[in-house]
Amino acid sequence: MKQKSKQIFEKVIHGFFLILGLITVGLVLLITVYLVVSGIPGIVNIGFFDFIFGKQWASTAAEPSFGILPFILTSIYGTAGALVVGVPVGFFTAVYLAKFAKSRTKELVGAAVSLLAGIPSVVYGLVGMMVLVPGIRKVFGLPDGASLLAAMIVLAVMILPSIIKVSLTALEAVPREYEDASLALGATPVETCFRVSVPAAKSGIAAAVVLGVGRAIGEAMAVIMVSGNAPNMPSLFQSVRFLTTAVSSEMSYATTGSLQSQALFSIALVLFFFILLINAALNYFLKRSREG
Repeated sequence: MKQKSKQIFEKVIHGFFLILGLITVGLVLLITVYLVVSGIPGIVNIGFFDFIFGKQWASTAAEPSFGILPFILTSIYGTAGALVVGVPVGFFTAVYLAKFAKSRTKELVGAAVSLLAGIPSVVYGLVGMMVLVPGIRKVFGLPDGASLLAAMIVLAVMILPSIIKVSLTALEAVPREYEDASLALGATPVETCFRVSVPAAKSGIAAAVVLGVGRAIGEAMAVIMVSGNAPNMPSLFQSVRFLTTAVSSEMSYATTGSLQSQALFSIALVLFFFILLINAALNYFLKRSREG
């Protein structure tokens, strides 16, 4: 009787988690369908090539233009710049905390990283607007420091917690036997770390990078406060507009059902597939490296 009750309880728990998983999948499908249904009409009405490769965005002009190539390139350059700065810093911080830091240091730095993760996006944007933007203006002698460079730096700081925490977890999950075997063969601790531990944690580190990419591409509030939010072609010291900020800055006053509103949903659709493409590419290269 006790065994039967235990089996029933396990089946109930299994069914509960199955339902939660199905709800998650269903929500993703619902969002996908909604974006496709809402975004396709704008692309059809504007024209695919005029929309994707157009260089001018003037949604409220007498003769409106809806070209989003500046937004696409800005998002690509901004995300790439944030990764170039944030990934090495986050990765080496995680390596230090996992393999070389003393327990007290690890505890303090871990608390600081958790604090960074809990800071709202608007606070990052406010600090960037009050400190970073004037600093860039003064250092480089610019009329306005709100630029792609400021957005890159803010995004690099914002993705650090995700990269550090996930990479740290992956490195700590590497079996101790791997490292002991390497040390027994005469390798130094540093050699063991980068030739044994890091390759063994490769999947987790790649997941950290994917999370960082998702955070950088999807951020809007902080970026809109430091980038200038002008629909220009991307330039390091010029005001720019990202895909996310293009949607957030105009959706509030776009008339429902208008071509402007349809174009904004189309931008969201492009952003959605952009993130899917990056994730698929990273997973593909990770799989190839495993097979190789």
